[in-house]
This record gives sequence, C-alpha cells and structure tokens, in this order.
Amino acid sequence: MKTEKFSFTGFDGNPLAARLDMPDGPHLATALFAHCFTCGKDIAAARRVAARLAGLGIAVLRFDFTGLGHSSGEFENTNFSSNVEDIERAATALSDRGMSPSLLIGHSLGGAAVIKAASRLPDTKAVVTIGAPADPAHVVDNFADAVPRIRAEGVSEVNLGGRPFRVREEFIKDVEASDLNDALPSLNAALLVLHAPRDQIVSIDNAATIFIGAKHPKSFVTLDDADHLISRPEDAEYVADVIAAWVAKYVQLSPPAPPPGAPEGIVRSTEADPRGFLQDIQSGPNHHTFADEPLAYGGTNKGMSPYGFLASGLGACTSMTIRMYARRKGWPLDHIWVDVSHDKVHAQDAETGTRDRIDRFRREIHLTGALDGDQRARLLEIADKCPVHRTLEASSEIETVLAD
Repeated sequence: MKTEKFSFTGFDGNPLAARLDMPDGPHLATALFAHCFTCGKDIAAARRVAARLAGLGIAVLRFDFTGLGHSSGEFENTNFSSNVEDIERAATALSDRGMSPSLLIGHSLGGAAVIKAASRLPDTKAVVTIGAPADPAHVVDNFADAVPRIRAEGVSEVNLGGRPFRVREEFIKDVEASDLNDALPSLNAALLVLHAPRDQIVSIDNAATIFIGAKHPKSFVTLDDADHLISRPEDAEYVADVIAAWVAKYVQLSPPAPPPGAPEGIVRSTEADPRGFLQDIQSGPNHHTFADEPLAYGGTNKGMSPYGFLASGLGACTSMTIRMYARRKGWPLDHIWVDVSHDKVHAQDAETGTRDRIDRFRREIHLTGALDGDQRARLLEIADKCPVHRTLEASSEIETVLAD
C-alpha cells in the first residue's frame, strides 16, 4: 500500500489534511472514510480498513475534519452539518482527480454523517457505519454536564477523551435539528451496519434503528465485545475483513490483468503487525487469508505457518489431480481427503547420498467409493503427477501412502 498526502478545502475555506492510501496494483474503486467525533484519520480502525481495502484494489481517502488532527480551522466553529459538507468536499476533490468514491465508511458520528451525505453523492454504491448513532444529537451525551453552561454562555470548554475542546451553542442546535429519518430511506446504496452490543458510548439500539430505517439491500454484523473505538488490533482486523468481504457484492471490482508469465496473478504477503509475524496474504482482488507463526515461535497463531501453506498447496493439488483423472475415467470416486505432514530429516535417511537436512512431506490419501484395487493403485500413481508435487520433488522427498 502506498500512502500519499492529500489536501482539499473544507466547508469554511480552510485546508483539510488527508491521507490517500493507494493499492500497489491496479486501482479498481475508491472509498472515503469519515472518523469518529473528535478522533482523527489515523485511528487504528481507519488504518486497518484502509490497508485491507487497498489490498483489494480500493483506494481509501481518510481525512481530519475541520479543526481536528492536522486540518486547519477552528473546531468550535464546526457542527454536524459542516462535517457532512466536509465529506461532500472530500468526495468532490476525489472526483476532480478522476476517483469519485463508490464506498463511504463512517465511524461513530462519522457514520451518521456519511448516511446524510450519501444521497447527495450519486456515485455512492455502498455505505458502511461502525458504531454510529441513529440520531446525531446523541453526541451531546459526551458533554451533557456542560450543556447548561454552553446554553447560558454561548460557548464553553469541555473535556472529551482527556482533551479540551470549545463547543458552541450552535453545535448543539445543529445536531438537535439534524436527523437521519429522511436520509435512510433515500440512501439509494447498499448499507452495512457494524456495531458492538457492549458499546458503552453508542448503544446497540442505535444500530437497530439505522438498520430498520434503511431499505434493502442492507446487512448487520455484530462486533461482539469490541469497544467503541475498535482499539484492539484483532477487532480492527475483523472490521476490515468483514467490509472487504461484503463490499465486493456492491462495488464492481474487475480482476486486474495478470502480468506476463504469471497466469494466476501475484500473491502478495504484507506485514500486518510489526510486533509479531502476522502477514496479510492477498491473491488478486478476491482471495485473502493470514499467515503467522505459532505462539511458541513468537507469532500470534492467527493464520497458518508458511510451511502450513506449502503443505496445504501439496494436499489441495493432489486432491484436484486425482479428481480430474477419476472424472475423466468415469470411476466411482465419491470423496477425497489428503492429510499432509511436514518435517526436516537427515538426507542420509532419505538415501540421497548427502548428509544435509532436507524437507520430507508425508502424504496420506483417503479415497471413498466403489473403487477396485487396480483403480485405487492407479489413483495413487496419479497423485505423483500433481504439479505441486513435481515442483517440490526437485528439492524435497515426498512420501505418499494410501490410507486403509
């Protein structure tokens, strides 16, 4: 993923700071990410979602709202309506670059804002909300004790997340006058609602209200025990994976042309967590998994090890090769499964004539169906013609047996 600085003009004429995360391969679509109330573009959930979508070929623009993060302007002059306008201006800036966003993602109050903005952005095909309130006025609960003082004085400083912010009475009036009742039925885009049942900031009933108010197509996915900020890496990864799996149904992601000499395209491994060994494995725009190491080797055990992938490739290729042969012959093969184990052995044990250690793969093939002895023996021979077997055979010993 390549990240570049991006800037555009906000609602009040001040420049807003953004990051544009671009795919390393072909650019297939564009998403716009709106962060939570008083948060910023670099929160964990935003970074993780952007990285995952970039792996699918989707560019992601994440920006700081006016007066927050690295964006200019005064926060006290903003409100919910200005946030919606900032989103629209971000979309316009992308369109001017030929990258009109087809996916809008909003976290918390940003989720309510993307719902409000979606109907004004005709290229929107899908909208995702994460822990979003059904009523923008819900955000006032974050500083409820200061509301009387703000109403009396017109503006007052409040503490939000351990940081001081000045809030004007106009902000309160604006969120109280804003609602999603008109925006939800006229969304004209697929909707994915993500919410944690134990969210202590925005309760789960908000998700129900949003979901019921929108027309189909719409989906709801629970985030179990995640917190409101999706601060744990595993929760951010889950959110990213769900969005990536869901969005392909609504946003056209044409597979990129593979490079010459690589008919199956490129498999990319990207470090997902520098504290361990977790890797994002992306094969084209449609296939994603994780690779990792066991806990005993300093990993987090969230995916198969590299040797596990190697063994799975041998097992899968063996099963496919046997199936193709049996199908062509019309033999009564009902089902196949292949168990593969891997170990390091001394080459002298494998009778190779050297004293080095080599890789040994033990492959146990299970065949069910009314096969006679000659057919089973022939299928065992065919297993050795598996292309992955032949690839590994040049430097590895592969032991193959038929299960009883």
